Amino acid sequence: MVTFGGSDTAKKFCFKVGQRIPINGTIYRRPDGGPWEFTIDGIYDSAVKGSDKTQLVFNYQFLRETIPAQSGFRDRYNWYVITIDNPDVAPEIAARIDTMYANSPSETKTNTEKAFVSDWAKQIGDIGSIMMWIVAMAMFTILLVAGNTMAQAIRERINELAVLKTLGFSEGRILWMVLLESVLIAMVGGGLGLALSYGFITMSGDPTGGLLPAFYFPTPSLLVGILLVAVLGFGAGFLPAWQASRLRIVDALRRN
Repeated sequence: MVTFGGSDTAKKFCFKVGQRIPINGTIYRRPDGGPWEFTIDGIYDSAVKGSDKTQLVFNYQFLRETIPAQSGFRDRYNWYVITIDNPDVAPEIAARIDTMYANSPSETKTNTEKAFVSDWAKQIGDIGSIMMWIVAMAMFTILLVAGNTMAQAIRERINELAVLKTLGFSEGRILWMVLLESVLIAMVGGGLGLALSYGFITMSGDPTGGLLPAFYFPTPSLLVGILLVAVLGFGAGFLPAWQASRLRIVDALRRN
């Protein structure tokens, strides 16, 4: 039986070209109860990030000839993959396909691959909304902690700020000095977090076994993360910076 396997699966199970492997089916079982026998005739790979390299592909005819007709699984298809030249017409083509099989014993639900994968993920919950709420709460908590840290740092250096104003530093200059300090601290911490996330996601690869697409850290998301870190640093340091710029020299020196 000619079989092609993905490079990730081959690496995981140490498959080699020409190797004969037995696989026990969970849905499609052999009538004699034994394992399916496959021979690895090729291993496919891809340099495109996010490509699914976990599949094991073989000819359906091998399965059809083995399964009895009365089992109900012969000639039963779960989905078809259809490729089109223009992605912009995907909704129109999907609607036409579903119309062809409307009110039939086997009605179809045609959708894009992205929506198909999203439906798989939503079987265990709305992953997108859950992640967005978690990230939003984490960002709000970090903003409060960072803002409080910057405010405490300013209170501890009131005398230094008063001396700077005495030497002629303007309110605007002090404002930007404190803001830049806040952004710099945020960028150091955020940059470390992004680097660790990138390394972890890159090394972990696809932990889902192929049901979901492989995880990777795209460059646009990395840039968005850097922007969010900068905004967080600016937001956390703005109020302390504004208070420092409005500080009166006499009041600051009096607190010593």
